[in-house]
Amino acid sequence: MSDYTFESQYWGDCCNTFDEDQKHYVYGRFMGLHQVGYGFSLSGKSVLDIGGGPTSMLLKSKGLGRALVVDPLQYPQWTYARYDAHGVECLVMRGEDVVEEWFDECWIYNCLQHTDDPALIIRNALRAAKVLRIFEWVDIEPHEGHPQMITKKMLDESIGSEGKLVHLSEAGCFGLAYFNIHTK
Repeated sequence: MSDYTFESQYWGDCCNTFDEDQKHYVYGRFMGLHQVGYGFSLSGKSVLDIGGGPTSMLLKSKGLGRALVVDPLQYPQWTYARYDAHGVECLVMRGEDVVEEWFDECWIYNCLQHTDDPALIIRNALRAAKVLRIFEWVDIEPHEGHPQMITKKMLDESIGSEGKLVHLSEAGCFGLAYFNIHTK
């Protein structure tokens, strides 16, 4: 059901990332990340980013422990070299296929609408980490490249705790968004 062709065409050569980079500061704020300058301070935490694509927020993070991005698409080699230079491991893998590993945190932002099984990804994230930080656009009808309609009810039920909603109109972020910081 996922449409990786659309996403692959959208990212192309990955030279169109400025818009996503700006959105990260909005996502991070609602995900409860501590922004310092142009990055996020993590104090040695290990973080799994599911669906981080070629511009994961981990690239803006300082003080990382283990850092892993999983995304189902193959990107240009220079994006992997950038991850490597920042000490971030990047695997071509679907979030549905994440196996149990222990991380301090798992981040999911703006990715579930692109996937085959959002609830499975959330279950995998909850197994993999002590803290789940999530920011997702909700109540958007499925369309090309976005085969899933994500709702607050679905996210709350999958996570096991109630998140919050916010209407946004800033830094390229427009619409109704869900955010939650779930701790085991």
